[in-house]
Amino acid sequence: MIDWRAIDTVLLDMDGTLLDLHFDSHFWLEHLPRRYVELHRLDDSTQHEIRARIIREQGTLNWYSLAYWSRELGIDVVALKREVQHLIGLRSDALDFLQWLKRSHPRVVLATNADRESLALKLPLTGLEDYLDAIVSSADVGTPKEAPEFWFALQEVERFDPQRTLFIDDNPAVLESAREYGIRYLLGIKQPDSQRPERELEEFIALDHFASILPGEHPPV
Repeated sequence: MIDWRAIDTVLLDMDGTLLDLHFDSHFWLEHLPRRYVELHRLDDSTQHEIRARIIREQGTLNWYSLAYWSRELGIDVVALKREVQHLIGLRSDALDFLQWLKRSHPRVVLATNADRESLALKLPLTGLEDYLDAIVSSADVGTPKEAPEFWFALQEVERFDPQRTLFIDDNPAVLESAREYGIRYLLGIKQPDSQRPERELEEFIALDHFASILPGEHPPV
């Protein structure tokens, strides 16, 4: 599926690609609304309003900003995340894939919508930094990955040849944005959240395991 001789750069998403999206799904849709109601002593029905309010920001920098939600909701979102940080973990064979990349030739860059507060929480718990050559957050460049401007901004801080770049992300809107920019090799993820069903992506090949794109001496599981 992938001719690794044609790849100089591997751009990787974090949440839902390298990390199990279950932590974020649980936090934003269950834990935060419940704790918001408890801390502000509100009726349980308010949880629905909070979920809807969060979802309305989807695809924007606000959606990914812990500082924004702490300010908007009047709570310490980072502290609430730490209450369920035991759910943060790597997806299936992500570590094997990262270890293989480290032994191989590509430059590996984390291109994530997670802000720096999220990274400060997750990186020490997962050890991802040991396998990355660079980390670029959409918060650093001022635009989310869903926007075409992100890729031009990324090119300014981390030079790469789109025709010799592989990008893996679980978000179809982000993959489409990357395709419009001209990144040649694009892959999605079938099951970003281990607690939710697999899904097929209409426009992109979706991986169930990273092993399926490794060279022949690393057979798929």
